[in-house]
Amino acid sequence: MKSISSGRPYDTPKEIANTAREQEGNSSNTEPDFRIARDGTWFYHGSPILRKSLVKLYSTVLKCGSDGRFWLETPVERVEVSVEDAPFIAVSATKVGVGENQIIYFQTNLDEVVEAGPEHPIHVAVNPDTGQPAPYVVIRPGLEALIARSVFYDLVLWAEEDTAAGELFLQSKRIRFSLGRFLEEKNQHDANASN
Repeated sequence: MKSISSGRPYDTPKEIANTAREQEGNSSNTEPDFRIARDGTWFYHGSPILRKSLVKLYSTVLKCGSDGRFWLETPVERVEVSVEDAPFIAVSATKVGVGENQIIYFQTNLDEVVEAGPEHPIHVAVNPDTGQPAPYVVIRPGLEALIARSVFYDLVLWAEEDTAAGELFLQSKRIRFSLGRFLEEKNQHDANASN
């Protein structure tokens, strides 16, 4: 039986994947060897990668192709990664300043910090079946962080109301980001309350 480690300080993702396949005797596996779960946990062959430093290292070579598929990519190799939702999770947010001078900082589950703004926009996708919002912030081109629910609640608390447009919005670096539209019920309730 071969060892996964070749004795070097570290193996490349492709070497790890190829060695593991040889050990399993299955080279026809079509599932990617690496997977990132919706909660931001990285897996290799179904087992969580517990060393945060290793996950951080892999995340530095994570790319998203024009087809929407994710890859660990170095100058000499490319290994596919299955991503359930977003490759990162925004686990905290900090607000500095107020109004149009306000800046929102996000920290990811891998300790990367970005300022929401033109290079790191915030957007909210709404599930058409459930109506549930799924907020994201761009971390690097093609790579987003799902904003954790507790962090999204902070954003909503910091948000301003645009009653004319019927939406909540947040400003960061003089850019306005919509967090969602008011529900019709709220608008009707407000109209009934004023009568």
